[in-house]
Amino acid sequence: MFLPSTLAQDYKYQFDYPFEELFLKIEDEATINALHFKAENPKGVILYFHGNAGDLSRWGKITEFFVEKRYDVLVMDYRTYGKSIGKLSEDAIYKDAQYCYDYLLERYSENEITLYGRSLGTGIASYLASKNNAKRLILETPYYSILDIAKHRFPMFPVKQLLKYRFPTFQYLPKVKCPITIIHGTEDNVVPFSSGKKLSELESDIDFFTVKGGGHNNLIEFEDYHKAIDNVLK
Repeated sequence: MFLPSTLAQDYKYQFDYPFEELFLKIEDEATINALHFKAENPKGVILYFHGNAGDLSRWGKITEFFVEKRYDVLVMDYRTYGKSIGKLSEDAIYKDAQYCYDYLLERYSENEITLYGRSLGTGIASYLASKNNAKRLILETPYYSILDIAKHRFPMFPVKQLLKYRFPTFQYLPKVKCPITIIHGTEDNVVPFSSGKKLSELESDIDFFTVKGGGHNNLIEFEDYHKAIDNVLK
């Protein structure tokens, strides 16, 4: 479920847009490495929660897509990823996510904060949206729950008893007060399209964008994805 890659503590990030590297000390034995990109005349800020593989050397590049659209971006590496250290758990991830949200609240109005989750990060972003009052929530390739995905991929195993992590997105969305947007590709072979579709049916006012032919990691290659993002971030 977690496929972290690590970086040396003195690794130097290189990106096309201005950024500040942060080391957020959550507790004595946990420090979160994050990047805070700064756009020129920003329209707001996006708190981005990335997928289950890679580190900020990769995800920083991916989130520059939003800086180009004139949004500041804060993206963190989960514990054990990149330069982040600390014991990994579901509760720890939620705690770190809230810490990053509170960091932004010291620098932006809450109605300027957009929460964005991709794949694994969709459950985290949804949890945070259920506990705060962000401007909007955007979910790219989201899962109904980790249990739902595990049952789909491993129907022969007693996954409910084996799972250590739950990330029950379906429990969080009904508690979210801000507008919710879901974007999902029809050919996603990691998180099935049906999972995102089922989430979209939890509430009548959730906007659901279908990317026809889109997979799990290539939505940015499709015009439907760009239309959806431009529609939401206009």
